[in-house]
Amino acid sequence: MREMNFLEKLLDGAEVEWLPLQQLTKTITAPTKVKRNEYLEIGVYPVIDQGIEFISGYVSVDYEALEEGEYIIFGDHSEHIKYVDFAFVQGADGLKILKPVKDNAKYLYYAFQSFYVKELSYKRHWSKAKETLIPIPCPDDPARSLKIQSKIVQILDNFTELTAELTAELTAREKQYEYYRDHLINSASEAIGSYELKKLGDIAALSGKRISFEELDESTFVGVDNLLQNKKGKVNSNYLPTTGNLTKYKSGDILLGNIRPYLKKIWHADREGGASGDVVVIQLTDKSVNSRYIYHALSSDKFFDYNMQYAKGAKMPRGDRRKILEFEIPVPPLGEQERIVSILDKFDTLTTSITEGLPREIELRQKQYEYYRNILLNFNKLEEA
Repeated sequence: MREMNFLEKLLDGAEVEWLPLQQLTKTITAPTKVKRNEYLEIGVYPVIDQGIEFISGYVSVDYEALEEGEYIIFGDHSEHIKYVDFAFVQGADGLKILKPVKDNAKYLYYAFQSFYVKELSYKRHWSKAKETLIPIPCPDDPARSLKIQSKIVQILDNFTELTAELTAELTAREKQYEYYRDHLINSASEAIGSYELKKLGDIAALSGKRISFEELDESTFVGVDNLLQNKKGKVNSNYLPTTGNLTKYKSGDILLGNIRPYLKKIWHADREGGASGDVVVIQLTDKSVNSRYIYHALSSDKFFDYNMQYAKGAKMPRGDRRKILEFEIPVPPLGEQERIVSILDKFDTLTTSITEGLPREIELRQKQYEYYRNILLNFNKLEEA
């Protein structure tokens, strides 16, 4: 196999030793920790926490940052693994900050990603994660070992840079989508001169129907944890309720994550199912309104800013259901709604679809990167040959 030949040539007969991650790194204690409700959108120092976002927010100069260096970050509860090479402030608890003793930090990061097997449950995972075995080439020749590690990192970095370029393009498309959505829903409605400004509660209601937990599965149960941030829809749930009744939703309903509205969690349902109490289920009551049009209107930053304005609770803000129903939406005639939906759905496909558009290309690049990462770090197969 060509990839194996490359790895054999790189090693040139050198020994490979598998060592636990904890033996190769030391744990660093951050000088300060910042609470989630203290995160800023703009600030001096980035905040790194165990969430899925690479940078979760920013803080002012008043906080003491961990000095610039190369760090491997592990979320003790979330199991997210990150590589950081700049000064930052730790966000909240549950973060393990690791620094290599002598190996290439990026190499350890790639290897940790490749060989750590996630447990996918809400508990502390570091006791298992620290035992992850990492392949160290030429353990008795540090200079040669670092040279081999650096070469592998260089190749893998090329793949991640390609993915980063596509992700940057996708971000630009998403901003373009935001602009056209706001323009079409607000300006276009005003331009045709025949629209009504309606409160959400005049055309929709919150679902009061219930459904038993026994009728739900991973694809039909919706909680705040499997609603995706930044208007990305939802994924199947890793958790299922084992008792009680839940809020029933049907195809065409709009589901909002009601905890921390700034996370912008929204999904336009394409099936029937049940939602937890922290998910708002909006059902249209006016047949002259297109549910997809209302979904696009509620996907706007204008709505999420409005929702946060009236949210209650400092540490874990929740949207005010009564105020949500008071949000005003310009509603043009049904034909104009359908025209706007047709345009916005095309942008939605370009920015969110995993079967076409940029997300599909990013997914393919990610799979290609993971394939070569596993090949380049799979010293086991050389030992078995």
